[in-house]
Amino acid sequence: MMERGVTLEVGNDGVAIITFYNPPVNALAIPILDGLQEIFAEAVRRDDVKAIVLTGKGGRFSAGFDINVFEKVHQTGDASVMPDVSISLVVNTIEDCKKPIVAAVEGLALGGGLEVAMGCHARIAAPGAQLGLPELTLGVIPGLGGTQRLPRLVGLPKAIEIMLLSKPIMSEEGKKLGLIDALVASEELLKVSRQWALDIANMRKPWVRSLHRTDKIGSLSEARNLINIARQQARKTAPNMPQHQVCLDTIEVGIVQGGYSGVLQEKKVFNDVVSSDTSKGLVHAFFSQRATSKVPNVTDVGLKPGHVKKVAVIGGGLMGSGIATALTLSNIFVVLKEVNSEYLLKGLKSVEANVRGLVTKGKLTQDKVQKTLSMLKGVLDYSEFKDVDMVIEAVIESVPLKQKIFSEIEKACPAHCILATNTSTIDLNIVGEKTSSQDRIVGAHFFSPAHVMPLLEIVRTEKTSAQVILDLMTVGKIIKKVPVVVGNCAGFAVNRTFFPYSQGAHLLVNLGVDVFRIDRAISSFGLPMGPFQLQDVAGYGVAMAAGKVLADAFSDHSFTSPLVELLLKNGRNGKNNGKGYYIFERGSKPKPDPSVLPIIEESRRLTNIMPGGKPISVTDQEIVEMILFPVVNEACRVLDEGVVVRASDLDTASVLGMSFPSFRGGIVFWADTVGPNQIYASLKKWSKLYGNFFEPSRFLEERATRGIPLSAPSSPSPTSKSRL
Repeated sequence: MMERGVTLEVGNDGVAIITFYNPPVNALAIPILDGLQEIFAEAVRRDDVKAIVLTGKGGRFSAGFDINVFEKVHQTGDASVMPDVSISLVVNTIEDCKKPIVAAVEGLALGGGLEVAMGCHARIAAPGAQLGLPELTLGVIPGLGGTQRLPRLVGLPKAIEIMLLSKPIMSEEGKKLGLIDALVASEELLKVSRQWALDIANMRKPWVRSLHRTDKIGSLSEARNLINIARQQARKTAPNMPQHQVCLDTIEVGIVQGGYSGVLQEKKVFNDVVSSDTSKGLVHAFFSQRATSKVPNVTDVGLKPGHVKKVAVIGGGLMGSGIATALTLSNIFVVLKEVNSEYLLKGLKSVEANVRGLVTKGKLTQDKVQKTLSMLKGVLDYSEFKDVDMVIEAVIESVPLKQKIFSEIEKACPAHCILATNTSTIDLNIVGEKTSSQDRIVGAHFFSPAHVMPLLEIVRTEKTSAQVILDLMTVGKIIKKVPVVVGNCAGFAVNRTFFPYSQGAHLLVNLGVDVFRIDRAISSFGLPMGPFQLQDVAGYGVAMAAGKVLADAFSDHSFTSPLVELLLKNGRNGKNNGKGYYIFERGSKPKPDPSVLPIIEESRRLTNIMPGGKPISVTDQEIVEMILFPVVNEACRVLDEGVVVRASDLDTASVLGMSFPSFRGGIVFWADTVGPNQIYASLKKWSKLYGNFFEPSRFLEERATRGIPLSAPSSPSPTSKSRL
């Protein structure tokens, strides 16, 4: 059996079954597309073929075009490597074929897969098949005619929604919308599709070329109105994503000038968007996320993951209840332990509120609520720990408390049990110092809110066993997280890399830059909120505790600001009590609070770092750079010390853990786009003006002077060998 290919099988009924296969998801790689052209040509030539059925092997139609080709375009800068599929295959070979072609769809038909199916003259699908055009998530637009055929098959409002939200629908909904002509059981799929193709050939069923349809488009004025509303919405929700506007413009061309003109326009602009910085960033982010599942000496040594069926979570606060929610949602039984009945009840209620909140947001159906909550049991002692497969400690950041808990759970749990801590900053060797099971100790660092945020930072020490890491990675995937394995140091990879983010913002404020202007500049760059609004939302306690650990660990290049302490003294606690830098009122967006300005002035007076006592003058771009270049600098130290397996792991962690904009690819990818030389020169200049906080790291200096990208692999230093 060939690894991938296209086959032709002609039945006695005169129907040719064309099957393509490219495991695991039948991606439309260039050899598959070439094969389809050849096999279709053969089927058309043959006199014994009256009609054709096109299908994918292995229970899937196709997950779409092979995006490795996009990566090739980005690496070479040559968009001509993109094959001409839209006109030559989908229009000329399939849609304008002299013999009817029916797509038999099961499993999934996404992106180019669905576009090829829409070029066929009918679509028969099995129940539960996913249908969608998610191209915009990769910075491109549908490129095989999808911008033209989908509106003609399902109507303009639904087509815009499917494309702009990149949200798949199921075949059942596809049938109601008219995207699917018939819904049949998997075992009947080929039989019904064959008959349907024959019925078209014998004129018993309509021969529909979807590109020529106009019955679902509506009037020109209605269509333009819908597109304009969508444009305005996209400007608000995706201001840094040009592909949304390009997609809408292309849809409009087809409606005004006709479907074929729309396909030509789509082909033309596709080559522009595929070469854009946005596409480069999003495609890099996609491949980076995939790479996290490969961890040397863990995933490549033949180990099989153990089964984790029951997990104990210690601490029912914000993090503990969030972790318990994430586990129960994925059918893992959870024992939630607290120190007294009052705290326990509060923790259990938090889990219930989290679950019901997902129902309100439409992310969970009502019937799953009881099932999820039945997977949770609250306890006040360790008696239920005798058969748990993993314990996750999620108490406050106190070394003595964590050490006490770890020595207790070592005694209470079975010998195979994984002993995990959700600490965000404390060195794991210190946490597990008083135990003798150091091979089972691992960091399971979730990000808040734990049942929503997609990153799981798995922290290993020199002694953590490969089996424990593999098992925790497996649990991470089961609960729909992206696990990134990192080495052990203060702050680990994410908080360590990003501690200069908040410090840099505070340094700028104390140099006289307006707090709210800083937040606006960072939001415009693409983060969901600026550093000061984030501090309000996360809570000042978290900022103080984590900030102290990291400032102590990296005191030679830290900046300490008195501002948060001054806010607390003034009775402000951010979102917790409705007053911080912003005013928080139920039902309305946070509003800048002008009454915070005298407190900021007091902080400036205490730090006394404004040159000549006057505020510095900076552009918005300089604000972004003075906050993010120090983050890049710390990322360089993390790379130099080997805290992460590869630079792209830090990209994934920055996007999923710190909401760094995915269209910029991640912190290291973005830094390479800016250029290590420019970052080094800027930091060097600022370090002379404003001190050690900006002092460039040895790694950055070396890469900048030698012209090597930051993401290029480096030979591990002795420190890095001990980290991973």
